[in-house]
Amino acid sequence: MDRATQLFQHHRPRLFGLAYRMLGTPADAEDVLHDAWLRLHAQGVESLDDPEAWLVTVITRLALDRLRRAKSDREHYTGPWLPEPLAPETDQPEAEHERSETLTLSFLLLLERLSPEERAAFLLHEVFDYSHAEAARILDIADDACRQRVHRARTRLREGRPRFNVDAAAQRRLLERFVAAMAQPTFDTLRALFAEDAIHISDGGGLAQATLHPLHGAERLARLYLQLGRHLLQAKVRYELTTLNGEPALLMHEDGGLATAMWIESDGERITAIHALRHPHKLARLAPVTNPPSAASL
Repeated sequence: MDRATQLFQHHRPRLFGLAYRMLGTPADAEDVLHDAWLRLHAQGVESLDDPEAWLVTVITRLALDRLRRAKSDREHYTGPWLPEPLAPETDQPEAEHERSETLTLSFLLLLERLSPEERAAFLLHEVFDYSHAEAARILDIADDACRQRVHRARTRLREGRPRFNVDAAAQRRLLERFVAAMAQPTFDTLRALFAEDAIHISDGGGLAQATLHPLHGAERLARLYLQLGRHLLQAKVRYELTTLNGEPALLMHEDGGLATAMWIESDGERITAIHALRHPHKLARLAPVTNPPSAASL
């Protein structure tokens, strides 16, 4: 292995963590890393005073360009857009490398509130611990401009953050209750699962059946899942509890294939938000590695 490749592989977890948080999809993050690796070989390690800083700068700017294009594309996306989880076997190493709470799917979705420039500045400063001056150099902007971007990002994220900080065990118990309710679906049982102001968001991307707009309120969600529950009883769906991006998640298998990946937010007692990823291309990376021996099938 040549020196450039050794250097790149050494920093790869950090670089991937940055690119994935910027873009919300592993495939796009991998594309950015590949482009950066090609540029490193073309540049030559010997010419770099600080190869890590150079790589972080290249990754950030490549991801920024790609995110700006993605923001435009998502304006024409069919229905809500949800981030794509990491495959389970790649989940924990990335989660352990940097602060894992910033890797959760709910947090990645929250980052969508930010402009690409705010997102980059926030991630560099708040997640990857670069000073304002260092982040400003990476982004090629003034220090004050970087501070303003980070401040705006903090404000927007604070407004959208879940009101409750609930541990994984409580989330898992709620998912188990959800599966039990879907096994014998009634309106009252399902409604009791949801907070009054609960929200449902589903991403089918126009390729799978999904709600085209977020649904709000316990009664609307109970009616939706009552209808789905009756359908799934006939389809003989299989439920699987797993962990995606460091948090409990529920996988739903229909006709031998992975049909939905679901994660929730809660107040500890009831579900406050439920996210259902049904886009087949986003699920494709998960399907080959789901239902490992340690997974809980229900």
